[in-house]
Formats: sequence, C-alpha cells, structure tokens
Amino acid sequence: MNIRKAEIDDAKGIARVHVDSWRTTYKGIIPDKVLSGLSYGQRTELWQRNILRDGNYVFVAENEQKEIVGFADCGRRDTNKIKDSGDLTSIYLLEDYQGVGIGKQLMKRLFKQFEKLGYNRVFVEVLKDNKTQFFYEHYGAILIKAEVIKMAGAELELFIYEWEDVRSVVI
Repeated sequence: MNIRKAEIDDAKGIARVHVDSWRTTYKGIIPDKVLSGLSYGQRTELWQRNILRDGNYVFVAENEQKEIVGFADCGRRDTNKIKDSGDLTSIYLLEDYQGVGIGKQLMKRLFKQFEKLGYNRVFVEVLKDNKTQFFYEHYGAILIKAEVIKMAGAELELFIYEWEDVRSVVI
C-alpha cells in the first residue's frame, strides 16, 4: 500500500472512493435520497477544489495496481477558532480495504501534517452511528460534544472528538 500526497489528477479516483464508501458506510444512517443523489462528477469537482485549496491537505492510499482505494484530508475549518488546532475532515476507504490498517496509515500521515503545522490539538466530527467513532477512540480521541444536525429532513446526532496531543498519534 502506498500513501502519498494527492495530486489534481487524483480527484476522479478520490471521488469514486468518496461516493462508494459513503454508500456503504452511511447506509441506514444518512437518508437514502442523499446517498442515491451522490454523483461522481460532482464529487470530482469538489475534490479538485479541495486538492487546490490553500491550507487543505489531501492524501491517497493506492493499492498495488496504483488504484486509489482510500483518502484522507485535514486542515482547519473556518469555524475552528482554537489556537494551534486543526481538523481531521475525512478518512474514507472502499469497503474491501477497511480493517487492514490503511486507515491507521492515513491517519498517521494526517497527524504528521498537523505536527508540521504546529497544531497541538485536533478535532474530528463523526455521525453517531458511524463505526469510525470507535477507530478514533482506539487512537485516543475523546468525545467532547454531541449535537443534532439536519440532513435531507432527518435529524442526525453528530459527535465531536478531540485529541489533545498530536504527538500521541504520530508515534
């Protein structure tokens, strides 16, 4: 498995992972109309912008055939006003590649980026029924807040986790 910084030409592969992983990860969590409305084309455009956006860092995981099977990104949300902190905004893998250590490799890469940026604290948002919350907890994230958000008419509970020491994950 190869983990590397994303390039603009990776946007289409990232979009495929984004759409396909959302459809498996969020089935039964996010309203079906949201999942069925996901578009590879729209997500490709989104990831082209994300890759080029200053202060956003995107990494991909490639299999032996050089196909993108996962991605992660981080930076600092506009709403984050806490000094020396950043946000882990996503880690997604195709279902067949989950549970084999790729997510851990991607997360460590993000935390090395946070360390380079001088961030001490990191936040991540996770929907309540997304099993990824247990992945983050395993690596030391602490639940600090829960709030209700609305999506396509549904109310979903969003958990906000925090790591207080970036170095604890990078080790």
